Amino acid sequence: MGKRWVYVVVLAVAIVLLWLFLSRVFSGELIVSRYIFKLGRFELRWYSTLIALGILIDYFIARWYFKRRGWNPEHLDEALLLGVIFGIIFARVYYVIFEWDYFKNHPSEIFKVWHGGIAIHGGFLGAIFAVWLYTRLKKDVSFTFVEGLDVMGWLFPLAQGIGRWGNFFNYEAFGYPTDLPWKMFVPQSHRPPQFLSNEFFHPTFLYESVWDFTVFAILTAYVLKHYRKPGEVVSLYLVMYSMGRIMVESLRTDSLWLGSIRMAQLFSAIAMILGALWYLSLQRKKV
Repeated sequence: MGKRWVYVVVLAVAIVLLWLFLSRVFSGELIVSRYIFKLGRFELRWYSTLIALGILIDYFIARWYFKRRGWNPEHLDEALLLGVIFGIIFARVYYVIFEWDYFKNHPSEIFKVWHGGIAIHGGFLGAIFAVWLYTRLKKDVSFTFVEGLDVMGWLFPLAQGIGRWGNFFNYEAFGYPTDLPWKMFVPQSHRPPQFLSNEFFHPTFLYESVWDFTVFAILTAYVLKHYRKPGEVVSLYLVMYSMGRIMVESLRTDSLWLGSIRMAQLFSAIAMILGALWYLSLQRKKV
């Protein structure tokens, strides 16, 4: 049996095991824990672990790509560190702004990120700012600002897709009640007050995770076969991710709101339009 068949068999077994696991959790037969292990007051949570795993996998892929392009991998290390720092800060600030009615009465909670409350769109803005800052201040940087955004846009959905499973273990980021065959059981302690009598909900974390992995796969093929101009990849990411997020967000019960508008949908609509215009403008330019 060749290596390819070994990979196929391993993947098939992994998918079956995942399906069996999810079927038990979604039915309510098995209740998952938010942490991997607990030692006193310390909890190693799935959410933070999966986010870290996504960043780590992205890092190794990015290092391979940097070497392929002839860029200095040390510049990746420095830019990634800035990206993580500003990504967390912006993700938290974004969330606090749109939940200000709560935080203005509980100011001490603003800095307690471990209590939950970060927004992916804020994290994306923070990462953009970090790449801009690094390419502006670093002397002899081996990639441009837009090239850095392309790497970020390519790998961001992979980390997002992995990180969404942290929502699964936290029983959060689920949707409205549903009777669909793939409905997900949510313990009463995690249900919104208006849905305490409902047991099964849309697993919107799963919808977005699948979409994120799909976007990553499409962008990987594009990077390896069709990438010609800086800006193409990140503009396509803005279009594709935003399309999926707009649809998934309409099912969620925990959206951040700006008046009567879901902020994630508004942000995604603007990003999708800008991404489409950017990509089309690049295609009209001569190489």
